[in-house]
Amino acid sequence: MILVQTLILFVALAGSAAAADLWSLKPIRRPDPPRGVANAANDIDRFIRAGLAKQGLTAAPEAPKAVLLRRLSLDLIGLPPTPAELAAFLADTSPDAWTRQVERLLRSPHYGEKWGRHWLDQARYADSDGFRADRFRPHAWRYRQWVIDALNRDLPFDQFTVEQLAGDLLPNASADQRIATGFHRNTLTNREGGIDPEQFRVEQVIDRTNTVGTVWLGLTVGCAQCHDHKYDPISQRDYYRLFAFFNEADEDHMDAPMPGELGPHMQARPAYDRKRRELLTANRVPELQAEWEKGMIEAAANPGKRLDWDHAFDDLRTDCEDGEKILRTPADSRTRRQAKILTDYFLNNYSRVISKERKEELKFDALAKQLRALDETLPPVSEAPVLRSFERKTHLLMRGDFKQPGEAVQPGTPSALPSLDPAGARPTRLDLARWIVSRENPLTARVAVNRIWQEYFGRGLSRTSENFGNQGEPPAHPELLDWLAAEFMENGWSLKHIHRTIVSSATYRQSSDTRPDVAERDPENKFVARQTRLRLSAEAIRDSALAVSGLLSPEVGGPSVRPPQPNTVGDKGWKESTGRERYRRGMYIQLNRTAPYPLFVNFDAPNGYGAVCRRNRSNTPLQALNLLNDPVFVEAARALAARTSGDFQQRLDQSFALCLGRKPGNDEREWLFAYWQSQPQPMAWIGLASVLLNLDEFITRE
Repeated sequence: MILVQTLILFVALAGSAAAADLWSLKPIRRPDPPRGVANAANDIDRFIRAGLAKQGLTAAPEAPKAVLLRRLSLDLIGLPPTPAELAAFLADTSPDAWTRQVERLLRSPHYGEKWGRHWLDQARYADSDGFRADRFRPHAWRYRQWVIDALNRDLPFDQFTVEQLAGDLLPNASADQRIATGFHRNTLTNREGGIDPEQFRVEQVIDRTNTVGTVWLGLTVGCAQCHDHKYDPISQRDYYRLFAFFNEADEDHMDAPMPGELGPHMQARPAYDRKRRELLTANRVPELQAEWEKGMIEAAANPGKRLDWDHAFDDLRTDCEDGEKILRTPADSRTRRQAKILTDYFLNNYSRVISKERKEELKFDALAKQLRALDETLPPVSEAPVLRSFERKTHLLMRGDFKQPGEAVQPGTPSALPSLDPAGARPTRLDLARWIVSRENPLTARVAVNRIWQEYFGRGLSRTSENFGNQGEPPAHPELLDWLAAEFMENGWSLKHIHRTIVSSATYRQSSDTRPDVAERDPENKFVARQTRLRLSAEAIRDSALAVSGLLSPEVGGPSVRPPQPNTVGDKGWKESTGRERYRRGMYIQLNRTAPYPLFVNFDAPNGYGAVCRRNRSNTPLQALNLLNDPVFVEAARALAARTSGDFQQRLDQSFALCLGRKPGNDEREWLFAYWQSQPQPMAWIGLASVLLNLDEFITRE
């Protein structure tokens, strides 16, 4: 026992000593770029090439123009360039041809979609609750919409952060700023019977705490939930001080109308309210509901007295959104939405506490059907799940157990980081948000630019983009990381400025061809002696197939859609979308946590259970089967075949231009002509189109 305790103490002391010198906790100082570096397009190249020289390596030459535009388009908007866009760029010999392409793509509304998907990975976004019931969240998409819009207008990252963490606490907070707090509402929700709601409320607070620690600080703060962190300078008390910011909050809901929704809704509302009131009154609902509410409150106060009411109350707490909260809110203080939720729940569940004969006499099933039909006549207004401030005491939880509260703690930040200096005596979530993006915080800017770099080069300057602690990997080019972090903050936290800076560098425009010297000295290419070939993300593979086939529906934003998918156990509510909705971009596909869209599972998309800061890229036989047989790829092959015209050579050239941005080589022409001749002619072009959509070159960004 003494030996074990000694070892634990030794590890703790070693971790503390290492933490004192941890690179990520040192203040950010803008380093001067190395001098005397040849052929540098900007300061990024000066840092990279000076670092390569120390490794005995040189930078790769620039990639061909066709490769560069396809790379840039996929990186900035997640879609391949059209043949017309590619032809225009190839014909443009002006010195600023590249700059114009960069600016064109940064202005595209699809920029917000591509980089919004990257952010939603970190925000653990999904359209369902998780757990066994995994109920659909019809309004989750409203936060996704906010992310896309914010990125498209280049909302400064510090403001982007503050609004998501504490938009509800901003002075005179706008609807948009409150919608941003939907970031916190992406937690899982357990609606199973018999649960302890307080346990899962605490679990949600833990998730919010850990997610903020990962997404903005790049630290594994969750390791300190049950004990002091074993490797990083985060004590358990530090953890619960951070936890306190989110413990002092509660879930809320608000109307969040999209343009054009409010007018028709308000015009139809008086007639709708009158008809609903008439139906409820005619069926004696107000008086019967009042009695039921009284019985439910009595059951809550006297558990075990009447088992049928006990079960009914337990179901209300778990299955009805905010059910207990609404029940305990005086009827005259409930919002219109709260009143409707409770009344609709009452009509569908009153049978739990009455006899079968009474149920048949009341005919509430028929009434509920009438009310659902009435709901269909009311033009909808979009809603948004949000967060609001709520007074609640916080205690350190012994061993992380919500049933073992220890000492009381005040909101605060990890002691190893610069102190939080709130304007008031007690810091709020707004104070925390502003501290996170303060110039003195050494982590946030480093973490953000490292993840942006990761998207362009396949790995961050520090490979462990989710962990900047002692167990993470130090950056290969530490001075470049600090230079980018300083550049980010000193240019108004503009994300588009950082994107522009990176893609304008010669480093970004390098060829991705493999080289023996790099393979030997830097097999992971962490010093960036060349570009990296990257398999496209799950969404981009599907989007690209739809784009080149002409099927893609380019509308930006809106609710989630449900394209065709194989039948699975968890898709009982999967009603396929029709028309153009079937061909929306992948980021709009409804994400059910327990039964995600199969194509995306096979291509490594996250399932929304936690913050994902870097996706894996696997290579499996199931992926090939998907590309050959998935309904979307079969439809895309048919549409691509129908999109070309002319003789064989002309149609082949058109197909290659659409899919790969180049002409076929002689060997490819001969092989594909032989393949085409071997197929039944009505199906030959569909088969050939499928071949192109299955190529490694098609699903890879060079």
